[in-house]
Amino acid sequence: MTAEPTVLRYAAFTDDPAGGNPAGIVLDASALDDAAMQAIAIEVDYSETAFVTGRNGDLRTVRYFSPISEVPFCGHATIATAVAIAEREGPGIVRFATPVGEISIETRDDGNGLRAAFTSPDTDLAHFPEFALDALLELIGVDRVHLDERYPPRIATAGGRHPVIVIADAHVFDDFRFDPGAMRAFIDAQGWPLTIAVLHRVSDAADGALHFEARNIFPVGRITEDPATGSAAAALGGYLRGLGAVHPPARVVIEQGRHVGRPGRLIVEIPEEGGIVVSGRAVPIR
Repeated sequence: MTAEPTVLRYAAFTDDPAGGNPAGIVLDASALDDAAMQAIAIEVDYSETAFVTGRNGDLRTVRYFSPISEVPFCGHATIATAVAIAEREGPGIVRFATPVGEISIETRDDGNGLRAAFTSPDTDLAHFPEFALDALLELIGVDRVHLDERYPPRIATAGGRHPVIVIADAHVFDDFRFDPGAMRAFIDAQGWPLTIAVLHRVSDAADGALHFEARNIFPVGRITEDPATGSAAAALGGYLRGLGAVHPPARVVIEQGRHVGRPGRLIVEIPEEGGIVVSGRAVPIR
């Protein structure tokens, strides 16, 4: 009889188990088929669960499942899985073979606990289809006049595609609502597998970094908004660089999760070229 796999639960981009974005983790999923992994993701009922399905030397094969389907990449589950590995094997570099390519993650103990940083694949930026933008704004009840002119809507990719819109008015950003079922149907119709990143630019961080607050739309199961989205943070870094809105090397701080009661913080480092570096903490959920 095959033993049931051990499912770990970690909160990423926070040092508080009640904050950040929870992720399921199966460190040895080599005996699981797709149906079994999907069933576990449904039972865990977090936005994503990561499965380490194989290992070749220091390269681990990792797949990610939401409660409704496999997704190509998940930043917060990557951070959480890397920290879980570092707790067991010690900090250092780990490499994940993912559906979007190889991802390198550095884990280290900074004296206050373990921290992980992944480097995304190369970034890309595309114009937002006008019909899709109009439909999205209607779904969230936001008019074009409320968008921040400094940051035009785009489709940003850094391992996964994320539509990005930036709202200028803080009250409009805080107050927008949407019907999860209608939004799910819209997202599926566009073929967008990941979150829609809705952001608001707030005052610069203390160290001069750009500072955004994010709400990431992701209706799956009981979830409507993702509390902290590493892949979207990487996409934002590529978006800002592609627009010429930053002068690399640059640093961005993203606060996310306040609107769903799980606040977290993501740090984004934008180099002159190549992948975007996203870092944060992760802690076990007891």
